[in-house]
Amino acid sequence: MLQFNIRGENFEVTPAIREHVEKKVEKIERYFTNGTNSTAMVNLKKLNNSQVKVEITIPMKNLTLRAEEENDDLYVAIDMIVSKLERQIRKYKTRVNRKFRDRDGMGLAFAAAESTTATNGAAAEEEDDLKIVRTKQFDLKPMDEEEAVLQMNLLGHSFFIFTDAESNGTSIVYKRKDGSYGLIETS
Repeated sequence: MLQFNIRGENFEVTPAIREHVEKKVEKIERYFTNGTNSTAMVNLKKLNNSQVKVEITIPMKNLTLRAEEENDDLYVAIDMIVSKLERQIRKYKTRVNRKFRDRDGMGLAFAAAESTTATNGAAAEEEDDLKIVRTKQFDLKPMDEEEAVLQMNLLGHSFFIFTDAESNGTSIVYKRKDGSYGLIETS
C-alpha cells in the first residue's frame, strides 16, 4: 500500500492538489506486488519564474523510483511525472525478466497491466538503452572532495569516482542539474 508524504515549498498544498497527486500516483500501484508498502515522498516547489517543479521519490526494497518534472501547470507536471515513473518500472521489469529468462530459460510474469502496455518496439528500445558500449579501468587515486570536483571538471565529465583520502572509502562526486555538486559516499 502506498502512503504519501506531500509537502510544498513556497506555496500551500491544498486538499485538491493533495487529492490529484494521490489519485495519479496511486495508478502505479498496479505494478507492485500485493503487500508492498512504501511511502511516496512528493515535493512540490514554486520556482521564481512561475514554473512549478514536482519531485517524487518512492523507496522500495530492491528499487528506488525517482523522477522530477518542471512545467507552468502543476497538474500537467504531475501527469508527466507519473508517466516517467511508469516508464522506469517497465524498464526495470523488462531488465529483471530478461535476466531471469537468460539465467533460467524463462521470465517472470508481468503484472496484467504491464503486459498490455509493453510492445516489442518498446522492449527493443529499452534493450538498446542498457547496452554497454565502452568499458574503462583505472586506479582510484586518494584525494579530497574538492580535488575530485576539479578533476571531474578538467575531464569535462558529469561525475568522478575517487578514493576518499580521509576515510579510504570509494566516493563519487557529480554535477547536479542546478549546477551545484553532489557527493555519494559508500559504506
